[in-house]
Amino acid sequence: MSESDDDGRYRAPALDKGLDMIELLAAREEGMTLKDISTALNRSPTELYRMLDRLARRGYVARQGDNYALTMKLFMLAHLRPPIRRLVGHAMPVMRRFTNAAEQACHLVIYDRGDLVVIAQVEAPGYWGVTIRVGAQIGLVNSGSGHVILAFATAEERALMFEEHETMPYEVAPADLDQRLADVAKHGYEAMQSQQTPTVWNLSVPIMGPNGTVLAALTCPFVRRLENPDAPDRDHVLALLRTAGDELSVTSTTS
Repeated sequence: MSESDDDGRYRAPALDKGLDMIELLAAREEGMTLKDISTALNRSPTELYRMLDRLARRGYVARQGDNYALTMKLFMLAHLRPPIRRLVGHAMPVMRRFTNAAEQACHLVIYDRGDLVVIAQVEAPGYWGVTIRVGAQIGLVNSGSGHVILAFATAEERALMFEEHETMPYEVAPADLDQRLADVAKHGYEAMQSQQTPTVWNLSVPIMGPNGTVLAALTCPFVRRLENPDAPDRDHVLALLRTAGDELSVTSTTS
């Protein structure tokens, strides 16, 4: 990064180094050695060691042998934001009722500065189900959650989302994306086969806030339960999900 990057006025090189390391570790499934980090950032190990040591002492990074890995501290700090805390607090009881009635898992997704992030999830009752871990990032253009959030955003908001979003590996937009978004806005939900997991259908509904703004998407990764022929079918689960979304939208608007 050159001295003229950003607006060129107020540089903080030490902070930039720390943020570079955090962003690098956040993108890796496994930890990295100091040598790996310095190579990836094109900096010397000596230049990075003290900063990495401070991040570890403050709890943002954990050291495991020679490897360094990001902890959950940043995620937990993000959840201290009152709007997210309130939304999750309102959503969890409704989501639990949905999973018990539908016998399916569900998760809550928000858009945050270019990314779709899972902020809450409830597992299906019983021994198995399809779940996505809290904190996971999912595709904007190839997921039910993304289609719902895009469909109910204003034209200006949608343009900003496309500008901010960095395409994830294997994230391919459907050829008829514009028509799909128009259909989602018309019908009030998305029901599409998962682009990541065979046999899974992503059922997604919007959580609407004041003035018709879209706050989040509530999504159920529906799988047919062969062990229980009396389990709700996909149409029934979608109806339950839409009821849950409407309840949360009312709650969110009045909170």
